[in-house]
Amino acid sequence: MIQIGEKFPKFELKNQNGEIVNSEDLKGSKTIIYFYPRDNTPTCTTEACDFRDNLESFNDLNTKVYGISGDSEKKHSNFSEKHSLNFDLLVDEDYKLSEQVGVYQLKKSFGKESMGIVRTTFVLDEEGIVIHTIEKVKVKTQIEELKNIIKG
Repeated sequence: MIQIGEKFPKFELKNQNGEIVNSEDLKGSKTIIYFYPRDNTPTCTTEACDFRDNLESFNDLNTKVYGISGDSEKKHSNFSEKHSLNFDLLVDEDYKLSEQVGVYQLKKSFGKESMGIVRTTFVLDEEGIVIHTIEKVKVKTQIEELKNIIKG
């Protein structure tokens, strides 16, 4: 897992509209990057809608929000439209970035083991340095926790 104080890896990923977003786009404001397992699952939908409903508060704190999963551009586009998401979802279909930051791991679900993204949230400063990590994300309390972290 990438550590606090480390620079977030360079990346170039497509968003839900096929536009390229890269690590340079993060500079100049704080950034929340949350990794989640899959579009249109109950917990992932709740998490995305919580970010949507609180985006204005994050904007007021000069903070950008990006969600990342291994879903395709088309799945992200459908998910974004269905829930009127107002921030970018980035496509990491090959899990390259997820592996680099350490969130692509062996998971157990209903007794079965498989590789996948473990729900994790990173907060970056204006230079792209990790200033906080939330592992074992509690979706119900994450937004308030993030606001407190960003406010300092």
